[in-house]
Amino acid sequence: MAAVSTGTPRAAAARTAALAVLVSSALLPAAVRNGENDAPIPVRFPEGALHGFLVLKNQEGTVIARGDQLQIPRKGFIDGRMVFRFTDGSLLDERVVFSQDEVFTVHEYRLIQRGPAFEEDAEAHFERATRKYRVQTTNRDDGEVDVKEGDLDEMPANLSNGMVIILAKNLAPGRGATVRMVAFTPSPKLIGLELEPVGTERASFGAETKPVTRYAIKPKLGFFLKIGAKLTGRDPPDSHAWIITEDVPAFAKFVGPLSMSGTGAIWRVEVTAPTWK
Repeated sequence: MAAVSTGTPRAAAARTAALAVLVSSALLPAAVRNGENDAPIPVRFPEGALHGFLVLKNQEGTVIARGDQLQIPRKGFIDGRMVFRFTDGSLLDERVVFSQDEVFTVHEYRLIQRGPAFEEDAEAHFERATRKYRVQTTNRDDGEVDVKEGDLDEMPANLSNGMVIILAKNLAPGRGATVRMVAFTPSPKLIGLELEPVGTERASFGAETKPVTRYAIKPKLGFFLKIGAKLTGRDPPDSHAWIITEDVPAFAKFVGPLSMSGTGAIWRVEVTAPTWK
């Protein structure tokens, strides 16, 4: 990936060690590095206009943010947005533009994170049409700004940035899939992401219960990238998503990191509803 970077390097020793590993992986063909194919996920349940309400909790169950999930159809595309406003003033704002003509395709993605809930303030963006990306990070301790921008070497058909839950909702019952994701570390790295159904549970909705499928979301870094992640302390954990599967599938819950690096605090996203006063 061609890139231009500005800013003073941090953690030079760890980055140097990781660079040697990542250079070695870059010498391998993409299919060998990632071990994935590029088959996109077929559309079984098309998306439409949507305004959902979300709540974000820490591992102790304390509410730390409230948010909105928005989708607006625009001329053959869907503009999707998930935004969380934290009680400590932090912000997480994720946007994706995608199409759903027989298969789901990501066309543009942007992620903004800032405030004390995150290790550093950051904004990342890429676009399929131009293959351009830009990542800006700001260290909160010393104000150091680092900018990386350039061209993505690959833009596979099955990119999943901002769409993991939508893709899980469209998997055939009992089936999993492997997709791809541009991970920002902060430099962009193309990794595999395995969506695997690992069990069926029952969730209560008033007096009724409904079947819920739990999906494990497993980053697949490949051998060399995994070593590099361990050297820099950025080995992403598995996440989990719960999808209601009766009739039309619906999102129920997500547990995992939401930060740009994919290695931050483990949070829980749940649906909620307005309360009346």
